[in-house]
Amino acid sequence: MNRILLIDRDRTLGATLAMTCLERGMAIRMAETFCEGVRYMMEAPVSAVLVDAGALRLAGADRGRLFETVAPGVPVVVTVPAGTRVEEHVQFELQGFRVLAKPFAPEDVLDKIDWVAERKAARGDAAAQVREVCG
Repeated sequence: MNRILLIDRDRTLGATLAMTCLERGMAIRMAETFCEGVRYMMEAPVSAVLVDAGALRLAGADRGRLFETVAPGVPVVVTVPAGTRVEEHVQFELQGFRVLAKPFAPEDVLDKIDWVAERKAARGDAAAQVREVCG
């Protein structure tokens, strides 16, 4: 079963997302703090992470490095409040995250997770091809 980690204090969002995930045969684990979420990722494998931007206490590239170290290849979707500046969206996108503005439909989350997973898989395939050619 696929398992999504939600790092967010919004219990209503968690419950709504949990129901949608269960309908699709997925489990969801909720963490209220970033540190709690990282501990969970280290204890059990997750298929995707959905994290509130307000919970991220790290700067720029450190975010991407942390997620790649703790859960390599796992798609991460960052949620931001409605009205967040485009520049902030772009910063997250450049770090390899997908951005989703709140409020959103649970189906939008699953679509974003699928998009990030496909992108990471394509990057992995490209890296393997370069290693094959270049040695």
